[in-house]
Amino acid sequence: MENTKQKLDTKKLIKRLRQGKAEAYNYLFSEYYDWLCNYIFSLCEDRSLAEDIVQDTMTKLWEGRKKIHITSSLKNYIFKSCHNQFLQHIRKQKIQFDSLDQMRWDVIAEKTLEHENYDYKINKLNKLINQLPPRCKEIFVKNKLENKKYREIAIDMNISIKTVEKQMSKALLFLRKNACSFIFIMYLTNIV
Repeated sequence: MENTKQKLDTKKLIKRLRQGKAEAYNYLFSEYYDWLCNYIFSLCEDRSLAEDIVQDTMTKLWEGRKKIHITSSLKNYIFKSCHNQFLQHIRKQKIQFDSLDQMRWDVIAEKTLEHENYDYKINKLNKLINQLPPRCKEIFVKNKLENKKYREIAIDMNISIKTVEKQMSKALLFLRKNACSFIFIMYLTNIV
């Protein structure tokens, strides 16, 4: 009997959401926001990105509320929507563990083992970053080192998000190309 009551409550909640009742949306947001953020964070280990994805999912839920068709539970529907939003983000951004990220993680791991080697790699990485054009370098530093989102960078620098995206692509392409020779140099210096 309690299961039936829960289904009725869910049906009422969905109906109220379709009608554009803000309290239904607020209830869903407060009920699932933290849970979804924790789930997405477990996938990407980026709290800010996780919050953005969950907020985008909840916004799309509100915007598409009149077309909602739920065949499973409401919780599963919201979970699946959020998961799909995360996958869409990955496809859109073409996020991969590129050689630059790998170098950074390797550098951090090796710090405790070989301090001198760490300093050398950091200096080399900084030299590569300093070779970027000024605007490109500024955007890269804000994103990768200061952990600012593209939106924040665009606002800070009074430029479009598209400009930020293009400059980041340019920076990552340059660093990927040059990181290969850097990795080769590091390999040789570790052997000698």
